[in-house]
Amino acid sequence: MRVSVDRERCVGAGMCVLAEATVFDQDEGDGTVLLLDPTPAVERRAGVREAAAVCPSGAVTLLDG
Repeated sequence: MRVSVDRERCVGAGMCVLAEATVFDQDEGDGTVLLLDPTPAVERRAGVREAAAVCPSGAVTLLDG
């Protein structure tokens, strides 16, 4: 699995961080998403999928592989 984020599209809701804080964080300046791990470990993937599903702006994209 590969993860990408679109910081321009992000609205700073922080739902991704709540779902998987080891993969996502928020910029202290503007609150937009920061991707900490673009290739998360298997045990993190459920949280990453949840993060993509609950993102209100669709800023989190998953690529399986």
